[in-house]
Amino acid sequence: MEKATFKPAWWLPNAHLQTLWPALFRKSPNITTHRERVELPDNDFIDLDWYGNPENPLVLINHGLEGAIDSHYASPLMSTLDKAGFSSVFMHFRNCSEEPNRLPRAYHSGDTGDIQSIITHILNEHKRDVFAAIGFSLGGNALLKWLGQSGTDNPLKCAVAVSVPFLLADSAEKLQSGFSKLYEWYLLKALKKSYLQKFKIIKSPLDVDVKQMNSFWEFDDKITAPLHGFSGVDEYYSQSSCRQYLHTIKIPTCIIHAQDDPFMYSRSVPGKSELSSSVDMIVSAHGGHVGFVHGNFPWKARYWHEDLICDFLKQKSA
Repeated sequence: MEKATFKPAWWLPNAHLQTLWPALFRKSPNITTHRERVELPDNDFIDLDWYGNPENPLVLINHGLEGAIDSHYASPLMSTLDKAGFSSVFMHFRNCSEEPNRLPRAYHSGDTGDIQSIITHILNEHKRDVFAAIGFSLGGNALLKWLGQSGTDNPLKCAVAVSVPFLLADSAEKLQSGFSKLYEWYLLKALKKSYLQKFKIIKSPLDVDVKQMNSFWEFDDKITAPLHGFSGVDEYYSQSSCRQYLHTIKIPTCIIHAQDDPFMYSRSVPGKSELSSSVDMIVSAHGGHVGFVHGNFPWKARYWHEDLICDFLKQKSA
């Protein structure tokens, strides 16, 4: 584990500004991706967006809660990776592309099966190796869990996780406090909308009033857990949190995190003894949640985590 030298932009001095500014104001590059629909073994589907030179090493990108290709970190990273000599494929979790998925389930923080299915699909159908995977927030948690579970039986050469909620129960609690409740309100609103849209098309197996739910804890207990085979929120959070899997990761992995991330407590960050020798954890004092904005002026903003990601991938591809 190492302390980072990141210095936030003077015009975004605190965690909330670091978190909100890129989400609200970062401009996406004008890139054209190719959409592929992948049929899954359970008769559901996942949509992929491809970009870049197919001759370059391929990087899989996993998004955060209710993310998609239009998330503020998605196409900018794909453009940055392309300029650095990597191609990329963005994986939408179930129910996160334009069309609701077919089955009465969606995705969750510990959902590693679909990551495995997509990588297997790319290997078998496209005849391409997946050089690396990058996961943001929820997608980073799922990625790290999968890396820890698979150990040496993993096809990737390396991986990166950014702004990960290492302990899901801690994150749910943190998002109930202070200004962080704004993020919970926004994301919970998106989750409710997604649930209602999906179960207009098919019948829900649950007898719940999603409109009355006011916290992640309640949503995950009444909806996420039963839809995905957990007895309740406690089992879901305890089994899906990635922190317990970090010591068994066997491929080179870089974790990028800010101590002031408003989605979680600083106490949730794992200690050095919990990391395998393959994990390099870079912790900055500032940066917010998938923020890490630096630069003298807004129109010259740079994103520190993207520079770290490219440096790490180049090092591992050399």
